[in-house]
Amino acid sequence: MTPDFPHLISGSRLRLRGKSAFFATLLLHAEFVPSREVLTASTDGERVYVNPEVAASLPPDVLDGLLLHEVLHAALSHVERRGPREKKRWNRAADLIVNGMVDAAGLPVPPQSGRDEHLEKLSVEEVYTALEGQADGEGDEAGEDLLDGPPSDAPPKGSKSGQNAARQWQQALAQARSVDAMSGGKGDDPLGAHRELARLSPARLDWRAQLWRFLARTPVDFGGFDRRFVGRGLYLEALDDESLTALVAVDTSGSVDDQAVRALVGEVQGVLGAYPHVKAILYYADTEAYGPFELRPGDAVPDPQGGGGTDFRPIFNLADSHEPDVLIYLTDGYGDFPEKAPGMPTLWVVPPGGLEDEGFPFGDVLRLEE
Repeated sequence: MTPDFPHLISGSRLRLRGKSAFFATLLLHAEFVPSREVLTASTDGERVYVNPEVAASLPPDVLDGLLLHEVLHAALSHVERRGPREKKRWNRAADLIVNGMVDAAGLPVPPQSGRDEHLEKLSVEEVYTALEGQADGEGDEAGEDLLDGPPSDAPPKGSKSGQNAARQWQQALAQARSVDAMSGGKGDDPLGAHRELARLSPARLDWRAQLWRFLARTPVDFGGFDRRFVGRGLYLEALDDESLTALVAVDTSGSVDDQAVRALVGEVQGVLGAYPHVKAILYYADTEAYGPFELRPGDAVPDPQGGGGTDFRPIFNLADSHEPDVLIYLTDGYGDFPEKAPGMPTLWVVPPGGLEDEGFPFGDVLRLEE
């Protein structure tokens, strides 16, 4: 009996879990759509289209390599980055890049795909230039898996725009690095020698990725998938633990600018959109606490309140009533701390010019970049 399409996809995700937390996280973010119009698999940068009959006929490891190949194309924005370049040569360059990554994952590259151990370590733009003058493989439609739009037999897309899709893939890459770090990896990516990934990420784990790592602690356990999200093409983890509640506090004494507030709150909302088990309550604070405001994905950031001195104790006193699992406090660090460390994990988010790490009597310190 031929397995149905969702079963094929979920099986591939679970198998990849045992090979790489980094790659497994990327596949969790991908939306796979069956299409008999594509020869094997393709992507338009937002969704991955897979021929269900071909998928069912492939050995499991070959199917895993094929799906990862297309997901990497989407995550690395290979469709959007082509611009006016010649389509076939660009597709060949992008294939060489992702084939090296698929091989690094211990999977076979898709049939009829090429390898070049020197070129695959470069960026796709550099590979494209290196391929100038070579035959572009006229008539080789099997190698054209970067689509300008969805196949005609694919269902309509949701409200997600191309720009939002690019942002979601950037968040997925940051989250994949965080999950890899939590599961014993180095936290940057498992393919540090590949310039293509390096150009899309900072040299070190940036503050956004660290925030995701602090909040999204459970993704390392891919024990199952939450069936409520199958309809949207997202197989988020079925979490055994109860919901995680985060208390988010923002110092409004005048030491933290509006841009930093919106950057932090916006990133927390991104975490909430990806992990429905995470709940967040927002307070503004100077010498008093103002709130609570419930944070939800897509909501406008509440207008800041306060503006006096800085006293951290009112926020920590709220722990008894809200019983949060974690506390995130955006502040420059200059104020009155509680005498005793709280029982919950605390993350101090500090803008440039804030108190040195040693000045915080407890908790972890995350520094916003200039």
